[in-house]
Amino acid sequence: MKQHQTITSLPPSPEAERRARMIKYTIAMSIRVLCIFAMLFAQGWWLVVFAAGAVFLPYVAVVLANVSGPSRDTQVLRPGGILPVAPPAPGTGGPGDGATADAAPDDAGDHDDDHDDERGAA
Repeated sequence: MKQHQTITSLPPSPEAERRARMIKYTIAMSIRVLCIFAMLFAQGWWLVVFAAGAVFLPYVAVVLANVSGPSRDTQVLRPGGILPVAPPAPGTGGPGDGATADAAPDDAGDHDDDHDDERGAA
C-alpha cells in the first residue's frame, strides 16, 4: 500500500529554520546586553556573575542558534513519478492546432474570395 505524504512529514522550510535561529540568537544576545548593563550597577559577586554572562553568552548564543531542532523524521517522503500527458489528437480543438472554438466553419472560405476580388479589381 502506498504511503500518503503529509505536510507534517516535511522538514521546515529554510526561511522558517533561519527565522527560528535568528530569534534564539537575538534573545541570547539581548540577555548579554542586559548583563553588560547590569555590570555598571552590580557589586560583589553579582559583578562576577554578570561579567561571566557577558563573556560566555556569545558562545552559548552561537551554539543554541546552530543546534538543529527536534526532527520528526529523518527520511523525507518523495512524491510519486510524473506521468507525461498525451497530446490532444489533431482536429480536436486542442492548443496549437490552429482551430479555435469561436471560429465558424463558413468563415474559412470567405478570406480567399476577398483576395481574389482585390486582385481582379487592380
